[in-house]
Amino acid sequence: MNLNGTSKPMADVVRLPLPTAPETEPEMQDTSYEVVLDKPEEETGDTVSAPVPEGTVPSPAGDEAVTEGARRPIIPPVFRDRVTFEAAVRKTVGRWLHITGYHAVRAPWYAVRMTGYALLGTAKLAGKQLRWWWVLEQQPLRQAAASKGDADLWLKLHREVSKVRTGRGMVVLGETVLIGAGAMFAAGSAWTTAGAAALVVPLLARYGRPAGKNIAGQAVIPSRYRVITHDVVLRAYYAAKLGHPEKPGQQVQFAAPGLAADGDGSKVTVDLPYGKGFNDVIQARDALASGLDVAISQVFVTRDATSHRRHTLWVANRDPLAVPVGRTPLLRCKPTDIWEPAPVGLDERGRAVTVPLLWNSTMVGAQPRQGKTFFARLLALYAALDPYVRLSVFDASGKPDWRKFALVAHQFSSGLVMTREGDPVEILVEALRELKADVQDRYQRLSDLPTDVCPEGKLTREIARDPKYGMPVRGVFLDEFQEYYDTPDVEANKEIASLLLFLVKTAPAAGVFMVDATQKPSGIGAGQVATSFNSFRDNHQTRFSLRTGSWQVSDLVLGAGAYSEGFDSSLLLPSYKGVGILRGASDDTPTVRSHLADAEDAEKILNVAREIRERAGTLSGHAAGDRTARQVRDVLADVHAMFLPGEGFLPWQELATRLADKLPQSYGDLTADAVSAQVRSFGVQSVNGKRDGQVLKGAKHDAVTAALQARST
Repeated sequence: MNLNGTSKPMADVVRLPLPTAPETEPEMQDTSYEVVLDKPEEETGDTVSAPVPEGTVPSPAGDEAVTEGARRPIIPPVFRDRVTFEAAVRKTVGRWLHITGYHAVRAPWYAVRMTGYALLGTAKLAGKQLRWWWVLEQQPLRQAAASKGDADLWLKLHREVSKVRTGRGMVVLGETVLIGAGAMFAAGSAWTTAGAAALVVPLLARYGRPAGKNIAGQAVIPSRYRVITHDVVLRAYYAAKLGHPEKPGQQVQFAAPGLAADGDGSKVTVDLPYGKGFNDVIQARDALASGLDVAISQVFVTRDATSHRRHTLWVANRDPLAVPVGRTPLLRCKPTDIWEPAPVGLDERGRAVTVPLLWNSTMVGAQPRQGKTFFARLLALYAALDPYVRLSVFDASGKPDWRKFALVAHQFSSGLVMTREGDPVEILVEALRELKADVQDRYQRLSDLPTDVCPEGKLTREIARDPKYGMPVRGVFLDEFQEYYDTPDVEANKEIASLLLFLVKTAPAAGVFMVDATQKPSGIGAGQVATSFNSFRDNHQTRFSLRTGSWQVSDLVLGAGAYSEGFDSSLLLPSYKGVGILRGASDDTPTVRSHLADAEDAEKILNVAREIRERAGTLSGHAAGDRTARQVRDVLADVHAMFLPGEGFLPWQELATRLADKLPQSYGDLTADAVSAQVRSFGVQSVNGKRDGQVLKGAKHDAVTAALQARST
């Protein structure tokens, strides 16, 4: 690549000398930014000894080894992948529109500059022609003859130059006549004048422009990147102790002779010495980056299915994770199909990445403000655009990010504080009970259906979309799910832990998938609750980890063994928003730059999703106005009513007892801690007070009254 971003042969690249290496070391090319620091391969010959392994043949382009008998796709992958193709078209068109606009604005100045350079070119051309006519190159010879006093030689030279000047003068005269005639012809009409100027002026301007000066400026700042060669790759592998250039059988080889350009980088298939494997490369990735003289975020290795010692090395020209991929294609607001994987972004090589939701449970983990909720919401938006998916959305944090899902969700709750719709924890417990009963019922009903309707006893698209069966695909989304294991109600915590563990283990096979996000994947709860939490976390098939605080936390999110395989989300930079490692969605474990869908985008998509569901007749539950069947109580007003005349203080335990006695349907299982948490959420302080000679925690009547008045105001 040259500075303008266009392809350039290796022979045209400027090369600088290197210090001479010791004779015991193999000759290697070095590289620098935008330049290769050695002689071209066509001059020195290919120094790489890379026999093609048996069973493979080089590809026609020389970019990779292909297994014999393998069929190449008729249509290139970039044209088959609609998302990638459209993104490439948008990028290319946008680039050229920018370049066109940039130069269009500066066209008047370009015209002035071109005119000036054309005048300089005219003067230079005329001067050159005059020097040619006057044979000035002979002047030193005649001067030397005169200095020596050699009259004969001087006279001979003078006669020759006079003869040559006469002949050349006739040529110059003819040129002048032709130029004059052409000028008169061009002046005959405006069109011929403009055409002649458009042809002649640029040529004269190019001839007359000073060295290093361009007529037009650069609309795009040129990129700088390091050129990678075979010798640089070998240097990196030997520096990383993955082989030895002199020991027999320890040389690193290439599965194909060519180092190919691939997207915004270069790739090559590498064969390690016998005894070395893919795990060794993963462990030495930082050393490879050092040997290649690039950042570790530019080095990616991919396992090869044909041999454990073979892998593909891809080196990016620049940090690929720092380049955002733009907004989600879901903004087209077209109906989706949950039976197809959801598009979530691009990998480090610019290839589209998808996540299959159906039959899976997905966990998203990260530090705060790294894009965890945005990624989980992106999956929920995809599911929302399929009108045949019944959504259950529960956000323990109560953030605004999920509020608009009330437009489409069958079950919905936000936060942990009592609202007019009821206690979010109770709503969650009731929803999980219903989901468990539905899953158990589905298994029974699917097994009873005839095989021509339900092959192998599994849910099919036809069954899921047929209302008579009542078994639609269901999606359960939990944000900050760790909070549901640590509510003030201990008994509720145990039940929630048990229900979630049941669902994550058994629900996906019944067509009920789960997407769960957390910023704290460990250290939650105690006893059985803690055990259930860990088991729930470990039973997710697909995992996406954005930046975490340590490799231990990364391993908890990505699953045991991820770190030993070289996947560590704690190495992601804080500036990588929405970037994470995706494990379990496919055979590969890519680093994904996720699409963006902000609050405005989400609201637009969800409004369309609601319209689609209304037309399909699938809007149900919370979104259709069917709130929970139990009576919703005003806990603050009910607590205020528990105070008898003259009572200024009541302990939390006594308040819980009175509520359970007076209103058993709503508060029959309410604990003292739960009453305290709900009342304190309205600003009522928990204070010490005497009751039956004991100092107990409770609430004052005046504080509850003040909270009621403040809420009314």
